[in-house]
Amino acid sequence: MSYILAIESSCDDTSAAVLRDDLLLSNVIASQKVHEQYGGVVPELASRAHQQNIVPVVDTAIRNAGIEKEQIDAVAFTRGPGLLGSLLVGVSFAKSFAQALGVPLVEVNHLQAHVLSHFIRTPESATPPPQFPLMCLLVSGGHTQILLLHSHFDMELIGQTIDDAAGEAIDKAAKIMDLGYPGGPIIDRLAQQGNADAFQFATPHIAGYDYSFSGIKTSFLYFLRDRLVEEPDFIEHHKADLCASIQKCIMGFLLKKFEKAALQHKVRQVAIAGGVSANSYLRNGIAALGKKHHWQVFVPPFQFCTDNAAMVGIAGHFKYLRGEFADISLPPYTN
Repeated sequence: MSYILAIESSCDDTSAAVLRDDLLLSNVIASQKVHEQYGGVVPELASRAHQQNIVPVVDTAIRNAGIEKEQIDAVAFTRGPGLLGSLLVGVSFAKSFAQALGVPLVEVNHLQAHVLSHFIRTPESATPPPQFPLMCLLVSGGHTQILLLHSHFDMELIGQTIDDAAGEAIDKAAKIMDLGYPGGPIIDRLAQQGNADAFQFATPHIAGYDYSFSGIKTSFLYFLRDRLVEEPDFIEHHKADLCASIQKCIMGFLLKKFEKAALQHKVRQVAIAGGVSANSYLRNGIAALGKKHHWQVFVPPFQFCTDNAAMVGIAGHFKYLRGEFADISLPPYTN
């Protein structure tokens, strides 16, 4: 039995978690509201907020887990990718904390952690974790990838975006319509009241399983530009339909390629992960594909969709079992 303290600080959420083997004991997240007025994350403000949050967040996670810090066997931390200033706060704290306790460090890749969130066990867990091979659609504000997992860390890249990420495209659409930040949840909420077939936007024809979202953003921008000339209040009068239509365009594009890849590789277990996996259209769409093709579908609980330390902890747990420890000199990386 081992206790892992996990730390996540790759962007604008400061998070710490404690796991006993694969069982989650606590998961604390401190979000940063300061970025809302700027319509996006300001790196310098994010790193300053991490410095303020890291100590109380870690202290709360340990207390909520019902253990003493001396019981911790290893400290797992997000090494990258992410914002350099934000990562430096978490990485520096993890190194100092591990050195003070005399326990090993475990470095974790942020994207792998998102995928491995499906293996977190909680007291409420009702179904066993996925088996391999597992195909996962990883979708976030910065990354869009189709991955074929042969084991916990043997992840084969099947396809990815060649330009913008799906989450970034959704956020851009929200910004164009001046909906606020973060844009993804706002579009998802408004889309529930709209007609997803009201408007059509162009999707690119990319060979293989790769994606491209820059053309969709351009199509959406030019569509609105032309309509606003004819009707200055067009966005306000058609807000719900616009949200539903752009959401269907982007999420439908994601699912179409993913379905093709899963059928080609003959997998029976599929999953989604990353911040955009909280999107209702994507969650319903992957469930429908599972029913259609008799796949077993894994959709993460909402608490594990966005950045959190629990996913870092489960990745750290599997690395700990393999004896894969990090040297204290390792720096964070952004890409």
